[in-house]
Amino acid sequence: MTKTTVYLPAELKRALRRVAGQRRCSEAALLREAVSRLTGEAEAPAPTLPLFRATGPSIAEDIDRALAGFGVR
Repeated sequence: MTKTTVYLPAELKRALRRVAGQRRCSEAALLREAVSRLTGEAEAPAPTLPLFRATGPSIAEDIDRALAGFGVR
């Protein structure tokens, strides 16, 4: 494990101590559990559109040229 320092507001620190006491576990264990849940549930951000800068007509606009010769042997 890697040691990490976290600064908490006094109210949050008291709540952490209280919950750790109720669950009979360490504050560090609670923090690890919370971070694990948060990062495990996080969804990948939706891509920002457009994904790239277009330099010409889209394939949909130029479909005939894009498919010219397709399927011809």
